[in-house]
Amino acid sequence: MARIGALLLTLLLASCGFQPVHGPNGAGSTLQNRVLVDEPDDRLGFQLVQRLEERLGRGNDPAFRLAVDLNVAEEARAIDPEGDIRRFHLIGTAAFTLSETGSGTVIRADNIENFVGYSATGTTVATLAARRDAQERLMTILADQIVLRLQASAL
Repeated sequence: MARIGALLLTLLLASCGFQPVHGPNGAGSTLQNRVLVDEPDDRLGFQLVQRLEERLGRGNDPAFRLAVDLNVAEEARAIDPEGDIRRFHLIGTAAFTLSETGSGTVIRADNIENFVGYSATGTTVATLAARRDAQERLMTILADQIVLRLQASAL
């Protein structure tokens, strides 16, 4: 019974145009090692580019160019009775554009947004370490979202 269900699921996916991202001619193989990400302006941009290159590879002979406009804002989320802020959210937005390197034709342009939180309890050093960790987590999340959107595109 399980084999019949698996066969039916396979036929259903094949009939709807499903194509594995990392299969032959999938978007994953189309982008792998063929994307040049624009140089970052700051530390957070560097972390984002580093994560993108981990997932897409580094384009030695790039067919595509990825431009990312990154913005990170910090919001106070929890204030104790003494008026001290104890929890923050970092909200990251990234507008990205994938274009062909030769012609400059835009293939995909999109915006993504996500957030992470960190606590500001304890010492100043602990708070700064928590903030840096949150920034790194946010850049990982945004890079994953960008790669997912690009791989889901019809390239």
